[in-house]
Amino acid sequence: MTDAKTSLPRVLLVEDEEHLAAGLKLNFELDGLHVDVAATGREAGRLLLQEQRYDLIILDVMLPDVDGFSLCQKLREAGNTTPVLMLTARGATEDRVEGLNVGADDYLTKPFELEELRARMRSLMRRSAWGQRPEGRTTRLLELGDARIDFDSHEVTVRGEIMHLTALELELLRYFADNPGRVLGREELQQRVWKLNDYPSQRMVDNFIMRLRRHFEPDPRNPVMFVSVRGAGYKFMPPSNRGG
Repeated sequence: MTDAKTSLPRVLLVEDEEHLAAGLKLNFELDGLHVDVAATGREAGRLLLQEQRYDLIILDVMLPDVDGFSLCQKLREAGNTTPVLMLTARGATEDRVEGLNVGADDYLTKPFELEELRARMRSLMRRSAWGQRPEGRTTRLLELGDARIDFDSHEVTVRGEIMHLTALELELLRYFADNPGRVLGREELQQRVWKLNDYPSQRMVDNFIMRLRRHFEPDPRNPVMFVSVRGAGYKFMPPSNRGG
């Protein structure tokens, strides 16, 4: 008989605060999720080696054996594109930015409200559910210089070498590809890509743009494809729109 849990969305919770981890696990299971808990980075690594993949990783920054930033970076370098939501007791902007720079998809500062965490989780898991694509998406293939992006197979290659992008990076890139040459405000991007309304900080968008620039711009410090429009947002200018 098949274990019913195997068909549930799977979440890996990496949190060393025992009472917090137990409370979150109970609430998530009541929400219909299968939850594994790891108290250390080493234990998380063991669970991530399982054949069945997770739909979401909730990762505390402060762990006893390795910090969450390093663990997230190692996951991304290994090609793991599972959405990562980081939990941090440190509210400094540079800490939140560091989490996004190493490949996290979102962050939440402790203490937090359970309902906000649930909303962030739902948003990230929706973004990774590629089988249910919103209306209005038309771009299937995109070529940016030496890079080729196949949005149907989620395969990205640069000079023939595979590049691993997270679901949110691909989602953002596709939204740009569907709207070339149009100025896109940060609020619009948050609503259409992250499905977040009235989000208090827009730095998350800026950091994801930086990630796309590092991936695809010939010179990320002088972008020609993902262009900033002062006071308005960003504009995507693929080579075909620039006469290249």
